[in-house]
Amino acid sequence: MKNKETQGLFAGKNGANYLFPFIIVTSLFALWGFANDITNPMVAAFKNILLISNFESSLVQFAFYGGYCFMAIPAALFIRRFSYKRGILVGLGLYSAGCMLFIPAGNAMAFWAFLIAYFVMTCGLAFLETTSNPYVLSMGPEASATRRLNFAQAFNPIGSLTGMFVAKEFILARLNEATEEERKAMSPDVLAQVQQADLDVISGPYLMLGLVVLCFFVLFFVSRLPRTVSANAGVDSVGRTVKNLLKNRRYVLSVVAQTFYVGVQIMVWTFIIQYAGAELGMKKADAQFYNMIAMVCFVSSRFICTFLLKYLKPGLLLFTLAIGGALLILWTIFGGGNPEAGALLEAKLESAQGFMEKLSVYFQALFQIDGMSGLAALVGVSSCMSLMFPTIYGIALKGMGEEAKLASAGLILAIGGGCIMPPMQGWLIDKAVWFDALSSVRISFVLPLICFVVIACFGRYVSVQNRK
Repeated sequence: MKNKETQGLFAGKNGANYLFPFIIVTSLFALWGFANDITNPMVAAFKNILLISNFESSLVQFAFYGGYCFMAIPAALFIRRFSYKRGILVGLGLYSAGCMLFIPAGNAMAFWAFLIAYFVMTCGLAFLETTSNPYVLSMGPEASATRRLNFAQAFNPIGSLTGMFVAKEFILARLNEATEEERKAMSPDVLAQVQQADLDVISGPYLMLGLVVLCFFVLFFVSRLPRTVSANAGVDSVGRTVKNLLKNRRYVLSVVAQTFYVGVQIMVWTFIIQYAGAELGMKKADAQFYNMIAMVCFVSSRFICTFLLKYLKPGLLLFTLAIGGALLILWTIFGGGNPEAGALLEAKLESAQGFMEKLSVYFQALFQIDGMSGLAALVGVSSCMSLMFPTIYGIALKGMGEEAKLASAGLILAIGGGCIMPPMQGWLIDKAVWFDALSSVRISFVLPLICFVVIACFGRYVSVQNRK
């Protein structure tokens, strides 16, 4: 019975079965999840290695998510003109090329070269995301399309957690532990040697990632994939579709809400390391572990919220989650801090035996060490963000039919929120030192608070509209 159900889920026209194409396309969801979450901690890493400001180091996110902004619409037009397979091949080629550029960037010790590498990488990711989501939807009966996409998206957090683990164990834990002050006190020659060694540590995993992506390129190149979409209408059709989308108030507001959602997600997951370091004196590798705990909360909450959608309308659920996220951010801003918390955590970890006992120490520290409640709230924010992206996505595209193909590109374009807002928060960390009662790191989390307010307003708007 299960076998028949599986066959029906991936059944194409004329008896075709899309199970194998679905499997290999689903693997791409993990690949871009890995890229996103190995990159977030690099903002803090580059700041310490190259002795640059928080604003300058957050340009990593500007370059990374800038690739999505730049390439989302061209990618959508490309797959309209050609095919999903060609779109995937272009995406994998750019992704791999961007990873390979880390080697010359590291050798040159040039931050701008790393930014170019990140930009090229995410031009590829924009192709993959714009292509893979509608491709999965098309691989079988329309009635089971949502089930296929939900299943495929479940592999994204697996890639994210793997990326976080690699960042923690193979990058952050292997960087020179010299502080910014200690590095400034080094002679130019010694500092250059330390910086080169650290940049080599960063470049290594990206090179390996590039080789893995290249293997996927070869796999897709030799695989026979269904051509579920053919060359489409030309420029006039695109123009009419764009005009219709711009007149659709719900869609336009959805893109705005998605922009703020992606912005808050990237800010929370990027600056958790700065918060833990500045407020709790915690090492970057330990702070990154709390990012991993946040991702576990994110994944777990997604299952809970999916269940709640049976009883709550999407707009109401979105409103509730946004209010919850705003309250947790308020506690992050105003909750107590403890500069000795990092040292206390390290002492507990040294006496722990084995991975599971260390894991227990990390969890218990959030509630047992004085001053860690702000970090606990920041970790908990991920539970509120879990279902926001697909919920907004679904609200935006509901009932759009053929226009959804280009409309989805607008929602990928909204990932540009991660391009603009992290540098703004980095600037606040550098400049907001005028308020004695709160540190600049705490003040900077006003931006995620504003994002949640915007999302809550959108959720309220959708709820009211649905009642009319």
